[in-house]
Amino acid sequence: MVLAQKLSVRQNQSLVMTPQLSQSIKLLTMSNIELATFVESEMERNPFLVADHRADGVAEEARERNSEQNTGETEEHRPSLTLQQDLETSAQALSENLGTSIENTFPDEQDYVRAKKTKNDDPHDSRLASGGIPVSSRSSAHDQSVADFTADTISLRDHLASQLSLSGANSETMAIAHDIIDNLDESGYLRVQLEDISDRLGTSLEAVQKALKLVQSFEPCGVGARDLSECLRLQLSEKGRLDPAMAAIVDNLDLLAKRDFHNLRQLTDLEIDDLHDALLEIRALDPKPGTSFDTAPVQHIVADVFVREAQDGSWAIELNSETLPRVLINQTYAAEVSRALNNSQGDAEGKTFLIDCVQSANWLTRSLEQRAQTILKVTAEIVKQQDAFLVHGVRQLKPLTLSTVADAIDMHESSVSRVTSNKYVMTPRGLFELKYFFTASISATTDSDAHSAESVRDQIRDLIENETVAKVLSDDAIVAQLRLSGVDIARRTVAKYREAMHIPSSVQRRREKRALASIAATSATENVMEVTR
Repeated sequence: MVLAQKLSVRQNQSLVMTPQLSQSIKLLTMSNIELATFVESEMERNPFLVADHRADGVAEEARERNSEQNTGETEEHRPSLTLQQDLETSAQALSENLGTSIENTFPDEQDYVRAKKTKNDDPHDSRLASGGIPVSSRSSAHDQSVADFTADTISLRDHLASQLSLSGANSETMAIAHDIIDNLDESGYLRVQLEDISDRLGTSLEAVQKALKLVQSFEPCGVGARDLSECLRLQLSEKGRLDPAMAAIVDNLDLLAKRDFHNLRQLTDLEIDDLHDALLEIRALDPKPGTSFDTAPVQHIVADVFVREAQDGSWAIELNSETLPRVLINQTYAAEVSRALNNSQGDAEGKTFLIDCVQSANWLTRSLEQRAQTILKVTAEIVKQQDAFLVHGVRQLKPLTLSTVADAIDMHESSVSRVTSNKYVMTPRGLFELKYFFTASISATTDSDAHSAESVRDQIRDLIENETVAKVLSDDAIVAQLRLSGVDIARRTVAKYREAMHIPSSVQRRREKRALASIAATSATENVMEVTR
């Protein structure tokens, strides 16, 4: 066999992931907040991108036209305004001329005269005006600034450090307490072992315990606890309610979670109504005292698409224009820069930068338009598939998969998945994420259509809410009830759905209902005795 070199031409196809294609795919997954941040960064980087304010300009022109039509005056025939030197400036004259009342904005001139006269008459008490009201308090109501309405936020660490600086502890205790404060989590709990703090700081365990006790005496009460039981103990002790019965309940929170009121009554030696009052008092405590200092901004959900009922009975689908960034290419500026670079000689780097910016701007505008059209197309198909849900509610929610929508709109399943991520639609039934409409299918007992997992969960929730003390449904009983309504479901599936909805088992629900029924019976008996007396 002879080895030789030769040239050959070969054609093949391959999929190349360009940076523009990769960024376009990322745009589909972004939420409206992430998209706005990305577009702002692109506008700062690309000099040819500008915000499109044409919609605002059109609205402003429409308002101006409406104003001219209402007044019947144009800019040419509108009478000119001249400044008069003999204008009345009293509050009554201004109110009559302007047609409005301004006493809530400016103090009355009589009050000002009386305040001035009082100030001149009594120089030792210049703060008092008419009626004994301090002038400073009167003027502060009209001299408020934005800073007066701005909340001064403080972190949990700073709040505890300020209390530590005023505690008067010695230097060693303050150093250990600072380390404990730095190791608190966002809920105010200490998740580090005291032995680890002692070894790291090279101090005794007794000194660490003393510093921890100091931190636990600070506000908010319960901070510095190492578990939930200790947190509740600190708060009950601060209120003077840590009696033996309360301590027994706090030490056996597992029984409380299981609704095992029988064993709790034996441990606390309390009657059922007294036990219920104690549990209500424990429930009123704060299990996470440090979260009140959480200064993270709250991100409100804003709908990307609106679905409304049209006059002909169909569904009108509209994109939320407020969440769509409007971007334009400044063609005039691009042409001027292009001419300047063409007239210059040897500026290859500037020309390359210009070409890249123009291409990036064109790609961004096209990608934003394509993203909006894709969201609209996917939402329209979801509304078409889930029309019964919009009319009748969650019980009529149909099983739906990504592949079903992708095949209907001739799109890849991965693209549909990206479009429905972090996107919300406002419907007559409320605000939902687009992912909400894609649920698993549960077969029916007959030849009818399959049931949606979300609708089955709603039926389970409804059955449990309508339970009585004499008839608490077990998981097997719920399965039997669902089979009567045409849902073929296994017991383990019912248990999984129930646990996902944070609904306790039938044993725990029975204990709770019996306890509540006993409390209600006791209260009714006491009321009857009061009436007979």
